[in-house]
This record gives sequence, C-alpha cells and structure tokens, in this order.
Amino acid sequence: GLCLLVLRLFIGVHVFLVSCALPDSVLRRFIVRVMCSVLGLFVRQSDPRLRDVNVRVYIANHVTQFDHNVINLLTSCNTPALNGAPGFICWSRGFMELGVTGSRAELVDSLKVYSSHRGNPPLLLFPEEAATNGRAGLLRFSSWPFSILDVVQPVALQVQRPLITVSVADSSWVTELLWTFFVPFTVYQVRWMPSVPRRAEELSEDFALRVQELLAMELGVVSTRLTAADKTEHMKRLRHTSLLPFSPGSQPPAARPRVPPSPTGVAPEDVRITAMAQRVKEVLPHVPLEVIRIDLAQTSCVDTTIANLLEGRVPFLPESKEAGTDLPAPSTSQAAAASGIQGSVAVPSSKPATKQFAKSPVERHLSLQERKRALYDYARR
Repeated sequence: GLCLLVLRLFIGVHVFLVSCALPDSVLRRFIVRVMCSVLGLFVRQSDPRLRDVNVRVYIANHVTQFDHNVINLLTSCNTPALNGAPGFICWSRGFMELGVTGSRAELVDSLKVYSSHRGNPPLLLFPEEAATNGRAGLLRFSSWPFSILDVVQPVALQVQRPLITVSVADSSWVTELLWTFFVPFTVYQVRWMPSVPRRAEELSEDFALRVQELLAMELGVVSTRLTAADKTEHMKRLRHTSLLPFSPGSQPPAARPRVPPSPTGVAPEDVRITAMAQRVKEVLPHVPLEVIRIDLAQTSCVDTTIANLLEGRVPFLPESKEAGTDLPAPSTSQAAAASGIQGSVAVPSSKPATKQFAKSPVERHLSLQERKRALYDYARR
C-alpha cells in the first residue's frame, strides 16, 4: 500500500497537469479516465443512453469527496463550490466558483442565470450536502437544487473498495485521496436514471422528496429524514463522548499523566476545577462548593456534575443564602435563573421550604422533578 501510494502520488501529478492542459472534450475525458485507472480509480456506467442531453441539472447521491470528478469523467458538468474558501484548492478540485457568498436564494438566482445559457455545461448537484457511505440510507434532500429548473435527472452512485471502508465520517478530502492511492482499487458505479419533471403546482420540497424516494429505491437503501445538520450534530456528540472519562478509548482518571505545577504554586488542574465549580455554583447556588469540586474531580464535566447533583447521585446538605456571599456575583439572567432553581429545590411542592432531606419517597420524587424542570428552564433561557 505504501509503495502504491508513493508511486501514485507522482502519477497523480501528471494526471492533474494533463487535465488542466487539455480542453474539455471527449478526448480529454478518455485520456484522464485511462490515467485514473492507473491510480486505481475505475469508473463504470450503466445505460449511458439514458443520459438526457437536454437536461441541465443532474441530481446525485453523495458518497465521497470526489463524486463530481468521477461523473465529470463521463460527461461534461460543473459542481458549484458551496463550502470552503474560493481559490486554487477549490479550482484544482474541480469545483466551479460563482462568487456568491450570501444566502441560498442568491445562490439559486446565480445558478438560474448560469443554466439559462445553453453553452454552459449542465449542473451536478448533491442535495444531501454531506457525504455518507451509501450503504444505509440517503440524507434528506435540500429543496434549493430543485428550485433551479423544472426537470432534473437523478444519478445513482455506488462506490466499492476492498479492505478500507469508503467515506469515513469526519474525514477530509486529503485523507480520502490518500486512501484511494493506498488501496489496490476503488470502483465507482454510475447509473443514469430517467429524467424527472416537476408536476403541476408541485412545491420544491415535494419535488425533492419524490426524487429522493426514486434514488433510494434505485440504490436499495432507506430514504431518511435526517439532514446534514443532524450528521454534524451527531459528530459533535461523538467527539464530546470520546472526551468524557470512562468512555471507550479514553484513559481513566488514574491513568492520566500528572501535570507539573505552575510557577505560582497552583496546579493548572486545580485552576480548571475551580473555574468549572464556579459555573456549577451559578446554576446550583444551594450546593456546597466543596461537594461540587469533589464531583468535578471525578467527572471533569460541568453538565455531568449538574446532572449528578440534580438527580441525587451526590448527597449534600443545602447551604443557606448567606453561605455563597464569597462568590462573584452572577449576571442578572443567571441570578434570576439561579434563584428560580433554588426556590424550586427548596419548595418541591406547595409546602414551606425545608433544608433537610425529605423522608418520604413521594416528596423526594417531586423535589427531583421540580429541580429537573428548573434546570430545563434555565437551559432554555
């Protein structure tokens, strides 16, 4: 794999220079496609006669960062750059720069103007707006690609690769390119589907959903309602989970290396714990600061400590109102939220405030629900 990688890096430079030097034509696409086969990139298409020469917009599912380059080996098409700063990297990857950095409405208007000129190549768009492995399902299609013209042609794309999976989540295009050079071969299967016209008085959202269902049936996957934003949020949660203690792949607190003390005599870990304890204290002012610090030393997470204190996993005796006078004064909204939380904890029901742990399980359960509701209200604010 390493030998293939080094060899193909040199060949890839020649492929890039040839693709830049030759004009866009059938001869250029044939030469570049043959040279890409040396790089282990094989492109197959089924029923090329189904490709409609009058269609100006192609709609394809998104599997890898080089889908537009692969389809461009079969027919002339342009894909607008939606993410990333314009420049040499954007141009060298084969994207079309429109110079539009505003809203989606401005982008749609620019693409309508582009498509109105018959001399321009067709547009290749990926409504999923995020790459998947193409084996489980399709992300929900955005509606803006279907607002450009009333006729689109779906393109079903499948990618197979031995040993290494295709389109690993949260990987960059450089990583994907290196893996393509490392493995023996990568096969792209392109299937042209009949063009789909917009129905009378059909909204763009319904048009997008109908094309998504057709592509999902052709690929044999599920048509989901998950969006690219859901994928981004899922990746954030995975990164956050990997940083939590006792999570798979992370070291337990006892195995963490010791941090040398700072010149002031205060360890950086103590400073971090103190800062997080102040944040928890602003949310739960009735909890003693020492109890918060002890739990933070084990969890190293503000949210986890707040949940432990609210759900009763950490026993403590509530402080009086005068106990927190040495703390810095929180902001007006935080003070109002904190007072609301403290009041809800002190008064679990219509009974007068109590400073002792409730003896009845029913009262303890009501107190827990009130504290949860107060925490949710504070988080919403």
